[in-house]
Amino acid sequence: MQNTPVSSLVGEEYEVEVGPVAHGGHCIARTEAGRVLFVRHALPGEKVIARVTEGEETSRFLRADAVSVLEASKDRVEAPCPFAGPGKCGGCDWQHAKPGAQRRLKGEVIAEQLMRLAGLTPEEAGWDGTVMPAEGDKLPQGEVPQWRTRVQYTIDAEGNAGLRKHRSHEVEVVDHCMIAAQGVSELGIEKRTWEGMASVEAIAASGSGDRQVILTPKPGGRLPLVELDKPVSVLRVDENDGGVHRVHGRAFVRERADDRTYRVGNGGFWQVHPKAAQTLMLAVMQGLTPRKGETALDLYCGVGLFAGALADRVGDQGAVLGIESGKRAVEDARHNLAAFPRVRIEQGKVESVLPRTGITEVDLIVLDPPRAGAGKQTVNHLAGLGARRIAYVACDPAALARDIAYFADRGYKVRTLRAFDLFPMTHHVECVAILEPAEKGR
Repeated sequence: MQNTPVSSLVGEEYEVEVGPVAHGGHCIARTEAGRVLFVRHALPGEKVIARVTEGEETSRFLRADAVSVLEASKDRVEAPCPFAGPGKCGGCDWQHAKPGAQRRLKGEVIAEQLMRLAGLTPEEAGWDGTVMPAEGDKLPQGEVPQWRTRVQYTIDAEGNAGLRKHRSHEVEVVDHCMIAAQGVSELGIEKRTWEGMASVEAIAASGSGDRQVILTPKPGGRLPLVELDKPVSVLRVDENDGGVHRVHGRAFVRERADDRTYRVGNGGFWQVHPKAAQTLMLAVMQGLTPRKGETALDLYCGVGLFAGALADRVGDQGAVLGIESGKRAVEDARHNLAAFPRVRIEQGKVESVLPRTGITEVDLIVLDPPRAGAGKQTVNHLAGLGARRIAYVACDPAALARDIAYFADRGYKVRTLRAFDLFPMTHHVECVAILEPAEKGR
């Protein structure tokens, strides 16, 4: 019996009325036949011609780009970046929307995810529904915040630096990224060719003048002589073990938050927006209100941002345990927090290390999990420790809402939620939720 060939719909065009925003940087629309489209480069309420970019006759939904706007939203602007638009760079989702509209769209996504996955209205989550811009990000129309202190350029077959197209391995060659921080742009990555390289990551620390490039060679590619427009340290990714090795200069950059310097080595994790680390640290500490002598956990602790802030506030009679899976991040966290004898950093996955610690109760918990969230197993363990407050830092509102529902099943409610626009022009948003026992007597 022969299989009937599935007919691709890529390239098909539909005239549609654009519906609400959805999680992921697109809006929902329906064809006259009722087929669902996830449409990028559109805004709610618009009438557009949507061209299918992914999907077949049997697909549950189709992905599409708005290639022509027939009736525009009042929130639409001309994209400031020449590389933004259908079929171009996939880095920015909302270049075509006013900054205030971008934040409203992100707020609508958070509200929708909270209701759908956690059954909570904004009021029930202690959230006023706003997404706050970072300090200094309110700019005149047409100007774009230069916030991205880390940019990973993909190198095309000719050695040109660019950024990937949406959901593609294709490279959009660029001569400038508008959202790149000044320290990244000043390196001049886009001005030269990178033969034999698969990618070049540029880092410009916001807490110091440190700059770094991390080179990932193609198989068999030889490391080039790196001559850029500003002094820079160079690291390379080993094609065999994936490890990051120093070529010359420092193997780390120095960042600042909470009046403390943090060493971040080998391209390790640090918040990308220059104001993000300080903004999130303050939101977490204001929500937790740490007291002298309390015990605290910092899970997925990275190089120790929240552990350091907690240690300062719980004092010599308190104690902080941080857990982090990355070996180099653990080394950096131990270095960064060496002045606090009551701080301990353990290496490993949270779900594996936490049960082995023997900890049965704790006063405060901070968790900043990866995009997938903490998950039911970890949430159940944390809920059993009786913390008076838990701070959950989330870069994905869907994962946050799922985990909030798990916490609710174990007796924790959301006290407050705050949202911050730390990724302007993209669909990404950062949230800080403060949870506490639903029974105040605990």
